[in-house]
Amino acid sequence: MHPDLERVLIDTATLQNRVQALGTAIAQTTVNAPELVLVGILKGSLIFMADLMRSIEREVSYDCIAVSSYGASTESSGVVRLNKDLDLDIAGKHVIIVEDIIDSGLTLKYVHDLLLRRNPAALEICALLNKPERRNVNVQVDYRGFDIPNEFVVGYGLDYAERYRNLPYIGVLSPRVYT
Repeated sequence: MHPDLERVLIDTATLQNRVQALGTAIAQTTVNAPELVLVGILKGSLIFMADLMRSIEREVSYDCIAVSSYGASTESSGVVRLNKDLDLDIAGKHVIIVEDIIDSGLTLKYVHDLLLRRNPAALEICALLNKPERRNVNVQVDYRGFDIPNEFVVGYGLDYAERYRNLPYIGVLSPRVYT
């Protein structure tokens, strides 16, 4: 375990098993859907989306969108800014937004509403982690990995000030690191 962590919240094997189950569920529920496109929200969803995509046993394409609301803080600023838009046209396609963690829901609602205006055939959400007690905005999550407590977590793509993304598990960051 990394010395900056209080504990491992979700170990590597548990993560991989759940990602595989999510991929299987997506493949089954979209089997008759038009072209499937995963849209990852950068940077945090990158590792999750790569593993998820490999676990979906059907043709799938992907693109990424970059938004920011955290910076180097542990709390969302509440203001979402678009940093990188999609390259793909998603009109008429079955789109699944892939998010690492849903906290307040503000970022995800922003991205959902933005993509909905582009006329996809379907628009769903897949989130690895969900913090229900932090929710400020209601968002419909179609595929969910884990509900977690209100703790600051890192690893498997999630960061604090661009650190810890490479950890193969999800860990609770010690407050001494960010206070």
